[in-house]
Amino acid sequence: MEMKKRLTLELRNKKPGEVKELVLDNCRSDDGKIVGLSSDFENLEFLSMININLLSVSNLPKLNKLRKLELSDNRISGGLEVLAERTPNLTHLNLSGNKIKDINTLEPLKKLPNLHSLDLFNCEVTMLINYRESVFTLLPQLTYLDGFDADDQEAPDSDPEADGDGLEDEYENGEEGEEEDDDDEEDDLDEEVIDDEDDEEDDLEGEEEEDGVDDEEEDEEEDGEEDEEDEADDDLPRGEKRKRNLEDEGEEDPEDEEDDEDD
Repeated sequence: MEMKKRLTLELRNKKPGEVKELVLDNCRSDDGKIVGLSSDFENLEFLSMININLLSVSNLPKLNKLRKLELSDNRISGGLEVLAERTPNLTHLNLSGNKIKDINTLEPLKKLPNLHSLDLFNCEVTMLINYRESVFTLLPQLTYLDGFDADDQEAPDSDPEADGDGLEDEYENGEEGEEEDDDDEEDDLDEEVIDDEDDEEDDLEGEEEEDGVDDEEEDEEEDGEEDEEDEADDDLPRGEKRKRNLEDEGEEDPEDEEDDEDD
């Protein structure tokens, strides 16, 4: 896609002055030059033009608020004085994968007082002896070269305001938060199910215990009634007791039979 068309798409009905971040990676430059970009992008802070076959940055407009410029994987070999003139507040510059061969090519960057991070990965200049020491000497304002400081300490994560990663990080964090919330909800549901099952088991055990108590009470009542009957029988005279027993068994008392015969 041509750079002008890509610019139109990226604007998304916004005015150039409203844009703070602009990504034009992998589109086609016009004969190796920047086209369509103007000083109307006065509030632009982050600009990425990776792999657009750039040969020169000579057409870069005046962008006073630009802080981070991504130009990796192009064919730039010089002309960096344009950056000092048109992006005076630049703090991050990525020239990895370009055609920079000599330390002197970087000398115009001395005029960028706020530049503290420079990347030159996969440029021929990195193969020179004492490359790192020479660059830090040439550009004393630099803090990080190729991601490490002069003491080989790795640079911390990039400034989200400078590289435009803030929105992406916020979005990712939002997704993680939702996933955590979902996990918490699932855990709560699992705990509730377990609690319900425990309550049901407790209820069943309670009912079984109550049934056992009721059965014991019924047995005790029956035993009590039988004991009372036995005690009542013990209190009867011997003849009455025998007669009652015979009545219970369905037999008549022999004495009663004799009385009947006499009659």
